Amino acid sequence: MSRIFTTSVASVYPLYLAKVERKGRTRAELDQVICWLTGYDAAALAQRLNDGSTFEQFFAEATLNEHAGLITGSICGVRVESIDDPLMQKIRYLDKLVDELAKGRPLEKVLRAPTAARGASAAAPSDTVG
Repeated sequence: MSRIFTTSVASVYPLYLAKVERKGRTRAELDQVICWLTGYDAAALAQRLNDGSTFEQFFAEATLNEHAGLITGSICGVRVESIDDPLMQKIRYLDKLVDELAKGRPLEKVLRAPTAARGASAAAPSDTVG
């Protein structure tokens, strides 16, 4: 078991926040990205941060976004789509989204918003983030 599995999300969250804020992004955008991936609303996210949930607990209680599989690319030199451990893959999905946000990628692209190029089957009204 990786040490990150038992690390509290609240202990890593300030690092994510500092990373995105250094690049001109906001806490609201970071929270929106986390909520998109996990299915948590703002209150549930705040509760997980306050109660000291580990990454293992955090993702066990989450409902991963149906479009999370569209998250591809490398993080720490490893392709996220090729990670075998499901929990580690979810953690790396989060890392990848935070990196993209910090790099200035438009929020709708970070959130894998359906586009006409992906076809009508990918676009559904429930895919919008509010």
